[in-house]
Amino acid sequence: MIEHIARARLSAALLWLGVMSIALLAESAAGLRWVAPAGWKTESAQPMRAATYTVDPAPGDKSRAECGVYFFGAGQGGSVEANLERWKGQFKAPDGKPAAAQVATRTARGLTITTIETSGDYSGLGGPVAPAQRAVSGYRLLGAIVEGRGGNIFVKFTGPTSTIAANRQKFQQLIASFQPEK
Repeated sequence: MIEHIARARLSAALLWLGVMSIALLAESAAGLRWVAPAGWKTESAQPMRAATYTVDPAPGDKSRAECGVYFFGAGQGGSVEANLERWKGQFKAPDGKPAAAQVATRTARGLTITTIETSGDYSGLGGPVAPAQRAVSGYRLLGAIVEGRGGNIFVKFTGPTSTIAANRQKFQQLIASFQPEK
């Protein structure tokens, strides 16, 4: 009987530690919390970013991918539509015309989440306020704008097409983890 109670207490303690370790891995901004996917490397702080994650290249790709989580402040950073248009404008098809983009909106945990996906020649490597860079071919964007009470969070995952494709599910996992802080 004592052994059974000891095992139950140990199991409860391990469960509590597991829950607490997940909470420690969660990041937050604008009154929202999220959890970075396993295997994504957290990088040091950068201006205008709540978090930056990098992903090693998939076989055949030479560059790693980067996922920036931006928060500019309540009411800052532009509208959802303006950001979608800017992100679309950073990609061109091989013929120089704007690349096709898929945009969708859904609600999860009381949050409106707008996603975008596009690929082609990417000219946004310098960031939102940096001078234009030479376009890099074979890039892909998975993006999301999470609308929270404290402001919008902008999530931009860019990199070589194969690396982004190999991490699509992890990006979806990141977006699904967003929730209001308690």
